[in-house]
This record gives sequence, structure tokens and C-alpha cells, in this order.
Amino acid sequence: MSGKKRASPGADEEKNPLDGVELGDDDAQKLKDIQKQMERVDLLIERHSQQKLLTVYEQRRQVTKAIPKFWPVALVNHPLISFQTQHNIDRIALSYLEDLWVARDPKEPRCFTLEFYFKSNPYFTDTVLKKEYKYVPPPSAATEEPDADGLTPSMLDFSWERDVQPSAIKINWKDPENALTKLHPRVEDEEEDSVPAEAGSFFNFFEISQDPYDLGTTIANDVFATATDYFLGNVPNEEYSDTDSEEEDDEDEDEEEIDLEKPRPKKQRKA
Repeated sequence: MSGKKRASPGADEEKNPLDGVELGDDDAQKLKDIQKQMERVDLLIERHSQQKLLTVYEQRRQVTKAIPKFWPVALVNHPLISFQTQHNIDRIALSYLEDLWVARDPKEPRCFTLEFYFKSNPYFTDTVLKKEYKYVPPPSAATEEPDADGLTPSMLDFSWERDVQPSAIKINWKDPENALTKLHPRVEDEEEDSVPAEAGSFFNFFEISQDPYDLGTTIANDVFATATDYFLGNVPNEEYSDTDSEEEDDEDEDEEEIDLEKPRPKKQRKA
């Protein structure tokens, strides 16, 4: 006998009581207004939080400067950045990173400038590499008056894709012929996909304005905010797996190996 269950008689004819629910125009507008109020409150909470966290971030900054390779480890322990630094030579260059800071736009804190501070290294002469995500307000913002909380209609209608312009800088490579971005360029997809066919060197992030992988927001809103967890390896690293990640270019295999894995926590003593 087959193990297949037979449907109850008349099951197909039974009407789903959740189908055909109608929403009147008045109720739809009320829900829309409530949603706008919620978004407004979320924005105020975010701004207040950023102001309060600034002092804490500054305190953390002083502590992390004394911890060797804190920021390289924290960055590479994020799955997306780990995926973007598959070339070992990128990780070697990142191992010279001493400090990382997020300077937020005082008028629009959702926009920011990433500041990477490097000690002297064999790759470039720059001591700071920056990438700005500049706020470009719409024309209507010029005549808007802020409300009691300092918010304007354009702030409430903020769109990252429309209102933000990423920047690019030229890295001063010590050996231009062996610049990491030249050895491992970003390769665009021939089918004009929004994501490149090859990411290339991590340092393309600075020299190319477009940020198709959302590295900037990942670093500013995720890694920077919870850097200690990433440094200690308390965040799962599973999202961006790559079956080919074990294969590296011949020139990378000859480079010095740099251990940017999570630090081993000390064993806890039993009571």
C-alpha cells in the first residue's frame, strides 16, 4: 500500500480565511504615517547612539593601539573582508595597519570617512589611506528648515544609492610596477553585472570609487562597531566561503606567511 495520505473530502473547496483581506485607503494611509514615525524615531536613536558611543570608541582606540595587529585581525575575521583578502600579499600589507577610525559627517552621520593608519611598510609611502562616503543632499535640502529635533524632510527620505558619493584616492606605491592593485586588478564582469568577475587586491577598495561589495558600510557599521568581537573571533565566519580560496597565485606562495587568525583565548581556571 502507498504511504501517501489522502486529502480530506472537500479540502480543495475550502476557502482560506486569510485570502482576500482588503485594506481601505484610510487605513493604508494611517499605517504609512505610523511607519514614517517609526523611521523617524529610529533615526533619532541612531544619531543619539553615535554621539554617546564616540567617547567609548576613543577610549577603545587608546587600548587597541597597544595590541599588536588588532585591526588587521579584526578585519580579516569578518567573512566578507576575509573573502576580499584572499591574496596573501594583501594580508601582509594589512599587517602594517596600526589604527582604523570612522569619522562620521556631523550633518549626516550615516555618511562617513574611513581612515586606515599604517606604519612604515615596503608597499606604499602613505601613512593614512582614506575613503570618503560623501553626503550629496538633494537640491530641495537647501530651503528646508530642521524641526525641533534637527531633522529635515530630506534626511527622513535619505537614500544611500541616491545621496551618497564614494571617493577614490591614488595610493603612492613605492614600486609602481609591483603595486598590489596592478598585480591583482579588479576585473569587471563582461555581462555588466553589478558585481565584478574578480575582486582583485583589497586595496582596489581605495583606488576605485565604486564599492560593489559594500565594504565601506560593512567596515563602518559592523566591524568598527563590534571590533573586539571580531578580533577575538566571536563572530561566525561562514557567509563568504569560496572553494577556490586555497589556491593562490605563484607569487603569493613565495611571500612570508602572516598569521591573522583569531588570537587564542587563555584557558579559564576551574574553580
